[in-house]
Amino acid sequence: MKKIIGVLSLVLILASCQEQQKIAFIDNAKVVNEYQKKVDFEKVFQVKVTAFNKKADSLGQAIQIEAQLFQTKAAKMSQKNAETEYQALLQKKQIQDYQLQGEEQKLQAEGQKQIDTLIKEVKAFVKDYGKNNGYTYILGANDAGSVMYGTDANDITLTVIDALNANTNKEE
Repeated sequence: MKKIIGVLSLVLILASCQEQQKIAFIDNAKVVNEYQKKVDFEKVFQVKVTAFNKKADSLGQAIQIEAQLFQTKAAKMSQKNAETEYQALLQKKQIQDYQLQGEEQKLQAEGQKQIDTLIKEVKAFVKDYGKNNGYTYILGANDAGSVMYGTDANDITLTVIDALNANTNKEE
């Protein structure tokens, strides 16, 4: 019995001597969405999206006008000429749609590439932040439930956002 108590006492003493682990969590989405570089990128990107949409609308309206003119002229044309002109108009519309689709895909790829780059920057920053501030773990909270619960005292989301944006301002 004395041996068991002695062993338990030794285990308790060793356990109490272990270093405490510093653990915190951040709201991943909030950190990325409030990262100033992302906010700035979204403003610039929105201008590009708006310009693309205006171009697409303008080209769509131009082809509609051509189609209306064709309908007016078609009644006075021979069937063969009307079919030829109709096919040319259709081909023009298809080429236009294909070009717009390509531009839209390029725009989406550009946006996704930039977002991926920003996410990598945030991950690298959080890793360095954790190392420099003595954290054993910084967990990411998200809708999938990586962190189901955490006390507010362990939520360093705003601290990381502030440090990330301050670091960005230093770089500029």
